Amino acid sequence: MYRASDRIEHDEWLSDIEAASDRLDLGTAARSHAVDLFLSTVPEEDRSKQATMAASVYVGALVAGEERSQSAVAEATDVSRLTIQQRWKDLLETAGLEAPGW
Repeated sequence: MYRASDRIEHDEWLSDIEAASDRLDLGTAARSHAVDLFLSTVPEEDRSKQATMAASVYVGALVAGEERSQSAVAEATDVSRLTIQQRWKDLLETAGLEAPGW
C-alpha cells in the first residue's frame, strides 16, 4: 500500500505512466492499475524507477484486459523489451496476482 503523499513525491513518474498510456491508447482501468502498481512497489534507487514504471504499465494493461506487447510498452516507456520481460512477473506476484501460464 502507499500513502497519498507518494503521489506528490512521484508525480513525475505518474506523468510518465499517463504519457505512455496515451501512446498505447489504454483505458482508465489499465492506467489506474499501472499507477497503483507503481506506487505500491516504487524502488528506492532512481535508476530502477524507469523499469518499474514500464513494467507497471505492462501489468496494468494485462490486468485490465487491454494487453499490449512487451515491445509496444517498451517503446512507449523508453526501456528495452528485456527490461519488461525480466520484471513483469515479479511485479504481478508482488501485487498478489498469479502470472498467466502461457
